[in-house]
Amino acid sequence: MMAQYLALKAESEDCLLFYRMGDFFELFFDDARVAAQVLDIALTSRGEHAGEKIPMCGVPVHAATAYLQRLIKAGHRVAIAEQTESPEAARKARGSKALVNRAIVRVVTAGTLTEETLLDARAANWCVAIGEAGSEVAVAAADVSTGRFEVIACDRASLGAELARLGAAEVVAAEGGDAPATVWRPRAEFDTARAEERLKRLFAVATLDGFGQFARAGLAAAGGLVAYLDHTAKGQLPFLRPPVLAAARDTMAIDAATRESLEITCTAQGQRKGSLLDAVDRTVTGAGARLLAADLGAPLMDRADIEARLDLVRLFHDDAALRDRVRAALRALPDIGRALGRLAAGRGSPRDLGQLRDGLDGAWAIGDRLGKLGDTPTLLAQLAPRLRGHGELIDLLKRALVPSPPIEASDGGYIAAGYDPALDALRDTGSGGRRAIAALEATFRARTGIAALKIRHNGVLGYHIEVPARAADPLMAADSGFTHRQTLAGVVRFNAPELHEVAASVTQAGAHALAAEAAHLEDLTAQALAGRLAIAATADALARLDVAAALAERAIEGGWSRPAFADHACFEVSGGRHPVVEAALAKSGDRFVANDCVLGERSRLWLVTGPNMGGKSTFLRQNALIAVLAQAGAYVPAASARLGLVDRLFSRVGASDNLARGRSTFMVEMVETAAILAQATERSFVILDEVGRGTSTYDGLAIAWAVVEAIHEDNRCRCLFATHYHELTRLAERCDALSLHHVRAREWKGELVLLHELADGPADRSYGLAVARLAGMPPATVSRAKAVLAKLEAGRAKTGGLAAGLDDLPLFAAAAQAEEEKCDSIRAEVEVLDVDALTPREALDTLYRLKALAREG
Repeated sequence: MMAQYLALKAESEDCLLFYRMGDFFELFFDDARVAAQVLDIALTSRGEHAGEKIPMCGVPVHAATAYLQRLIKAGHRVAIAEQTESPEAARKARGSKALVNRAIVRVVTAGTLTEETLLDARAANWCVAIGEAGSEVAVAAADVSTGRFEVIACDRASLGAELARLGAAEVVAAEGGDAPATVWRPRAEFDTARAEERLKRLFAVATLDGFGQFARAGLAAAGGLVAYLDHTAKGQLPFLRPPVLAAARDTMAIDAATRESLEITCTAQGQRKGSLLDAVDRTVTGAGARLLAADLGAPLMDRADIEARLDLVRLFHDDAALRDRVRAALRALPDIGRALGRLAAGRGSPRDLGQLRDGLDGAWAIGDRLGKLGDTPTLLAQLAPRLRGHGELIDLLKRALVPSPPIEASDGGYIAAGYDPALDALRDTGSGGRRAIAALEATFRARTGIAALKIRHNGVLGYHIEVPARAADPLMAADSGFTHRQTLAGVVRFNAPELHEVAASVTQAGAHALAAEAAHLEDLTAQALAGRLAIAATADALARLDVAAALAERAIEGGWSRPAFADHACFEVSGGRHPVVEAALAKSGDRFVANDCVLGERSRLWLVTGPNMGGKSTFLRQNALIAVLAQAGAYVPAASARLGLVDRLFSRVGASDNLARGRSTFMVEMVETAAILAQATERSFVILDEVGRGTSTYDGLAIAWAVVEAIHEDNRCRCLFATHYHELTRLAERCDALSLHHVRAREWKGELVLLHELADGPADRSYGLAVARLAGMPPATVSRAKAVLAKLEAGRAKTGGLAAGLDDLPLFAAAAQAEEEKCDSIRAEVEVLDVDALTPREALDTLYRLKALAREG
């Protein structure tokens, strides 16, 4: 046995091996040590190997899913080794001591889960592969629980943003590369020629042209992903729909740092609660929640597609009765997308077929209701046909299945009476036999005079007669007509010819009935899977309706408005609010103070000053989130909003040390700011908060000054820049598109009152000491700080201030040009030198001349 185990363990690579032994999955050696610690179960030992006891632990097969969940959550991968033949078949084929054959039938990994209990119903579960071909890069992503399959072309600079958007459970890449992967696979699996053939076989097509034009990197990614899924499923690929080809430029680019800063789908601590998604989500189905998260994570860049989503939201927004009816109908529907995924993966149950029946039937009813509407939005007209068209399958499953099919198929009872007359006859035989057994029990009691006699059943003896030990003697007699089977403490068990005959009939009928039901289950599953693509399309349509109705519900609840879009780079928000902060304040009975934000060609860069806790960071974030919501096709928390499409969103708001990579807070800030300056375009939207605060005052001011100039002169994007460096306000005199604003605050009777209102012009002061006092700093410390501040301000007034002399500096572009010219003049001199022809005197003269040029620069 250990030889078989070790061979399977070698095949399982870096996975923990669940080795099936009867009713348990056993783990041995280091696997046992790891599992015992993670699962908090007993670690025992058995036999010897290499002169040492073999550590082992085990989990019951019937409870294996719960243990798998804990192992996967702890970051482990698990290979399942099942018995591929029965003990009887093994003995018949290879003798009485034959070892049962086993094989790895599946590798359970975080990205390949389909089990309902292992998945979050409201979150997608992506498995991603990265493909590279020359300078090309692409990402292939599949959610095997629903069959979604996407291939996204991107460049190396946007790869991180795509991976952050997907939030994959697993990232697969070819060995030897430098991609940010969690799983490495042989490079041959990413070969483009093999990938093309693999995809053609999978989708049974002669050419991939029907799916779009695959780039070489896209082929490599898709092929590598399919190969990995095939490896984990051990030849039984999960359900994959035809791939949808996309490009990173089709959606708003949001890098990982910005997603974390804005907390779009989860907070910085990884929690859903407290995120934008949590504040917006009013969906009533798991599929709708997953789609909403995808929409917020990838706002669109196509204006027509955005308007189509908004038109559907408006339909439900303006018709409360329709919205309520549709949401009530959706709430009652099962998750047919994931039920289909389990059936396609070979891990489905009768209940999954029942969910398809009920979900498709409910979709048909919703389609009928929406089909009676008059002037429908374009998107609804596209969705409506997908809600219907499964009449034959619905009728079949209604006839074939009981109203509430069980999860387990092994006990039968899921095929409805009347569907199969032969099955009904077997059931009648079984039930008639059970009635005969009950009659026999009464007969045996009368014959023996033992009132406590019972006919029982177990898996070892089958049907048998059980009497108390004190009454067993008469039945032990040779002429009693009973045969002794087993003696236990307190009871004795017997058999009888009459019982054996009836029991054989019952057992045989039951076995045949179970086999007949299993055959029907297989046939019904095959018929359902024949329409898998149409069923998946229905699931998508239901999810889109749920998202639209939920966004309408949220808009009504919060008084949100429909955004409008312009062809030029503007950002005009009236009465904007932060949805998460507003919801938190509402719970405590407080009111959120709304603010306007108008960025245009003549004021595309706002410099916002004011005290801490005054609302600067909230103002910055709320406008970035309004851009996300608008381009995701949602109403926005504002009285009105009009904006030009944002191609890239950047946020540099707050930071923390990245100790694992040896980066301080300031280093993280500088890396993120450098990425913004390198990538932001005129169509981008940038929010920057307190750039330069992590270093000395002079260094910080210098960096902030240069960043403001660079954004104004070079990137020319829409930008909100919050700062405590009041010296930066001088830039308004030299940068024509820079506008000054501040958050209002007042001191009243020695107390600071934060108004959270945005006003034009710079702040009159920082109110730092007042905030310190508000935070509870000891009065003596505050008084000392006040004295120090008076000294510093007196010195600043005497010397002309911290920014003395900065007015004489040329603007960023002019300074950069001057520096470039200086370098070019020296370079020009050096390039024409014939060093080998110079005499010592000429070399010295040349050196003096170069030094003079440097001084002139």
